[in-house]
Amino acid sequence: MAVQVVQAVQAVHLESDAFLVCLNHALSTEKEEVMGLCIGEVSGSVSLAERSDSKFTYTGSEVRTVAEKVDAVRIVHIHSVIILRRSDKRKDRVEISPEQLSAASTETHRLAELTGRPMRVVGWYHSHPHITVWPSHVDVRTQAMYQMMDQGFVGLIFSCFIEDKNTKTGRVLYTCFQSIQAQKSSEYERIEIPIHIVPHVTIGKVCLESAVELPKILCQEEQDAYRRIHSLTHLDSVTKIHNGSVFTKNLCSQMSAVSGPLLQWLEDRLEQNQQLLQELQQEKEELLQELSALE
Repeated sequence: MAVQVVQAVQAVHLESDAFLVCLNHALSTEKEEVMGLCIGEVSGSVSLAERSDSKFTYTGSEVRTVAEKVDAVRIVHIHSVIILRRSDKRKDRVEISPEQLSAASTETHRLAELTGRPMRVVGWYHSHPHITVWPSHVDVRTQAMYQMMDQGFVGLIFSCFIEDKNTKTGRVLYTCFQSIQAQKSSEYERIEIPIHIVPHVTIGKVCLESAVELPKILCQEEQDAYRRIHSLTHLDSVTKIHNGSVFTKNLCSQMSAVSGPLLQWLEDRLEQNQQLLQELQQEKEELLQELSALE
């Protein structure tokens, strides 16, 4: 028998340019988890009839039946993301500090003024390199803590650097979830939220800023780690030279894995936009000629 649960959020609409920023961030390193915050708005004016016609993308094979006895469907719209620096250096832990949440709140006010829309922090995302897309028990508890402050808060996970056993090719999985109280214990369990990628022809200014900021954040993390080690007084000269070489190697790896592909992507987008501009100008000239002929 299916467990009946009234969801705080019925679906998530993630804009394609924000999705690309999340994916680029998740693929920036396979050694540790990375994270960020989702910026957007929550709407609750969609009827259940409209909901039944919508198509969503699911990840995984597990299906859970959820009661739909709600007056309105709350949909989280994610327009952009804020990339965060890691505050916990353990490879399998991601935590958001109060300072980062405060800075994100300030950023949402700026974005609201820039876009003219009621932006706020609506969720968080993090990566699972080399492991399953499903949230761990720590992820579920962390999500429950965020939902105590905002019931509509959602969590996204990007599982990357995994290989399909049949085709031997790499793949990326993603899912969206919330936490609910377990029926027969004091623990929390996950509930999957349908997520739909909303296509965009152009990349928004806010997402473009986040994409360009990623190499800077990764470089700053490497610099901070190197300075902490280099400041130790008991290190000998050979160790310092070795640490400097590792620092240089890591920066070169970031340029190859992140900065280079990002630059190529931006150049490709620029070429596409220039071609589109030429087509529009040609269409404008043809329309003006037709208008002159009519006169």
